[in-house]
Amino acid sequence: MTGYTPIRQMHATTVLGLIYKNQAVIASDGQVTFGDTVLKARARKVRKLYNDSVLAGFAGAAADAFTLFERFEEKLERFNGSMSRAAVDMAKDWRLDRYLRRLDAHLAVLDKEKIFILSGNGDIIEPDDNIIAIGSGGPYALAAARALVKHSKLDAVAIVKETMAITASICIFTNSYLTIETLQ
Repeated sequence: MTGYTPIRQMHATTVLGLIYKNQAVIASDGQVTFGDTVLKARARKVRKLYNDSVLAGFAGAAADAFTLFERFEEKLERFNGSMSRAAVDMAKDWRLDRYLRRLDAHLAVLDKEKIFILSGNGDIIEPDDNIIAIGSGGPYALAAARALVKHSKLDAVAIVKETMAITASICIFTNSYLTIETLQ
């Protein structure tokens, strides 16, 4: 009789999005882990979409996230760059499509005016304070970003950099190699 050995799961990352002082910024760390092993230190988990007018980042299984990036970009094309309409349509598909329901990832998306988390359950979350964070380091990043927005005079990029440094010092699944994208 053979014993069952569970497959080790990929651990998430930290992705932080922020709209602050007329600037939209998204950042992610570069670490990819498998169980307790770091496989890659400089992965790119954020990008610009739809003629560089929308920022997006993912946390979760990479192959699933790339599928979601593609689907979300198709929605942006369909709705002429309307991020709100694309997000609602994407969430609807996520709930109804059997294939999408099996995907293990979250998307953080933002433009100059709106910011959303698209969850693996087909939910759309729009925060009250224009700050979103996903991944295993998300709660640390969210707390640090909220404190820096409230108690510092830093600009949006500086807040994101400092927040990600704080998060990398706490979360073992987050490193200090950053990819940062901005819209101004």
